[in-house]
Amino acid sequence: MAIIFDEQNQLFHLQSRETSYVIGLVKGAYPAHVYWGKRVRGSQLGRLLELKERCSFSPSTEADDFKISLDTLPQEYPAFGNSDFRYPAYQVQLADGTTVTDLRYDSHRIVQGKPALEGLPSVYVEGEDEAQTLEITLADSYSGLRVVLSYTVFESYNAITRSARVINGGENTLQLLRALSMSLDLPNDHYDMLQLSGAWARERYIHRRHLEPGLQSVESRRGASSHAQNPFIALLSEGATEDHGDVYGVNLVYSGSFVGGVEVDQYHAARLFIGINPFDFNWRLEPGEQFQTPEAVLVHSSEGLGGMSRSFHDLYRSRLCRGSFRDESRPILINNWEATYFNFTADKIEDIAKVGKELGMELFVLDDGWFGQRNSDNSSLGDWFVDKNKLPGGLEELVARIRKLDMQFGLWFEPEMVSPNSELYRAHPDWCLHVEGRRRTEARNQLILDLSRADVRDYIVKTISDVLASAPITYVKWDMNRNMSEIGSALLPAERQRETAHRYMLGLYDVLERITSAFPHILFESCSGGGGRFDPGMLYYMPQTWTSDNTDAVSRLKIQYGTSLVYPISSMGSHVSDIPNHQVGRNTPLETRGNVALSGNFGYELDLTKFTDEEKETVKDQIALYKEVRHLVQFGDFYRLSSPFEGNIAAWMFVSKDKSEAFAVYTSVLQEPNPPLSRFVLKGLDPSRDYVWEENGETYGGDELLYAGLAAPQFHNDYASKVYRFRAAGV
Repeated sequence: MAIIFDEQNQLFHLQSRETSYVIGLVKGAYPAHVYWGKRVRGSQLGRLLELKERCSFSPSTEADDFKISLDTLPQEYPAFGNSDFRYPAYQVQLADGTTVTDLRYDSHRIVQGKPALEGLPSVYVEGEDEAQTLEITLADSYSGLRVVLSYTVFESYNAITRSARVINGGENTLQLLRALSMSLDLPNDHYDMLQLSGAWARERYIHRRHLEPGLQSVESRRGASSHAQNPFIALLSEGATEDHGDVYGVNLVYSGSFVGGVEVDQYHAARLFIGINPFDFNWRLEPGEQFQTPEAVLVHSSEGLGGMSRSFHDLYRSRLCRGSFRDESRPILINNWEATYFNFTADKIEDIAKVGKELGMELFVLDDGWFGQRNSDNSSLGDWFVDKNKLPGGLEELVARIRKLDMQFGLWFEPEMVSPNSELYRAHPDWCLHVEGRRRTEARNQLILDLSRADVRDYIVKTISDVLASAPITYVKWDMNRNMSEIGSALLPAERQRETAHRYMLGLYDVLERITSAFPHILFESCSGGGGRFDPGMLYYMPQTWTSDNTDAVSRLKIQYGTSLVYPISSMGSHVSDIPNHQVGRNTPLETRGNVALSGNFGYELDLTKFTDEEKETVKDQIALYKEVRHLVQFGDFYRLSSPFEGNIAAWMFVSKDKSEAFAVYTSVLQEPNPPLSRFVLKGLDPSRDYVWEENGETYGGDELLYAGLAAPQFHNDYASKVYRFRAAGV
């Protein structure tokens, strides 16, 4: 059984395959965090909850027991204002204008399986035997406020999901000012905090720092999870590395503004939390109404960052991503964006596709510029009809020409946006996010459609569906190229304007659910200026994301390495592009560009018709290799070998689940003269088996590769790379 309730000791013990999470009821009223870590039998875990009387500045909640103060109690869903002075998980304004509440344990239930979250993406189960869910109901007798804390534990994964449902069970309207998805208090601050931060074209760089007293956090106020921050943080025990030590990771299944962080209090306890950003947030709850928070995914690893990553990868690949492409190999594509930008014809597209087919590619993707009067980024978003000047035969004729080459066809959209210079905007200027009387700030010459409105959502679903139904399209790149400003809706009353951003996200999820369900044969890829919305919320609807608009192979070493901390390789789009690179101007060898891009959903983004014969042969070899290792890259276990954030080398590898095959990539950025000799060790192999290095046919013991390693390659040029393939002897 995954969840055990010890009634005598008032303890809830949640157990996954390798993890325990324990909650205690103090005085039968206050859910307190007892333990989260490596799995334990837990016969006397209540002893871990040490209560101690502090000074009068941490006031006692119970008149007869001065050891119980909410200011020091390690809580599961804390409030502010009733003696806890730390960062709160929720805040509600009552009808009398006050914000003091007192939630206490009311009841609980344990259910088999995992209930879905209405209107929100979440991790799921395919059978009720895969998980159990604990729901703890807390109640405030004065206001009628009730909160249901939900915990799901997956027995086959080292993961627990948490969320909260806030219910107005009283007779008066409540204002929900803050509703985080999870909060828990760890007994000390002996941790480093790791975050994934950056900017457009350098997303999800790894940053690690030691916890200090006070608040340290990451957040987005952009209406999207953003390029700048990712809705993920991890706490690493002192000295924890890639392969050793305790790591606690939390990731929010949400695509809008968020906050996550740690507060270290005066006694050096650490409060870990994540959820919707309370900044500029307010939700009006009428009597009987409820509010569901997004889901947080919690993963503990006693095997360092690598163990944490593989737990996230396995869970997200199989129980977050959905649809037929969850388990299918993804096609090798050619995208015309950096080849032509907006300037193309049907003949030019067909010429590129012909070369792509000759080289072994499987999918052609037509990017921006095929609709309205879209000859630059200053018009036509929202006008989803074909530009007959570029495509005189229409989309159907172009798709037929590509399909005749025995290639699939994909298409770019940016459905959430509208250009002021468009037929749609001229007909419906109130359909965008805006505040009446204020300027409408443009970014990339566009505004954001108000997806909190049903009429806008219906328009998007119909127009996009009409295009997708007009031809045999098997892939969609769904882009989103700006963040929210002037966040307001023409249809919401004044008292609900601060609900707009979250209502937008609920509206987006509704649109994605309807479109992806109507076209299950289409592979959808999310994009937001590259990786500006790379989060679990989007992966629920679209199993892969364009990792970054920066296609430079050297830049991608850090971008893909950082992304891999949380997100499976099968979720990352990775392409070979032209040189000098269009983002950084770097000249990188075609071999290295290919090797780096092989570690993702592989593709090309350049003008194939300009390839020399030698370049064509190199690309043919890259594509042939990827077809042989694609199952490893997309579905194998991923191991990071050497970090580009710590030196000149980036290396990683993929190992099949049965440990019979392995594929590794080793890249050196800058060269130095007469370098020292070095070795690098592999990971994930079976030490008791022998492996054949396919390059030279020599046999190595698995233990030799794991412990002694291989001689590192010696290069004579910058930006050099090498791939390795191993197969178990006799396989």
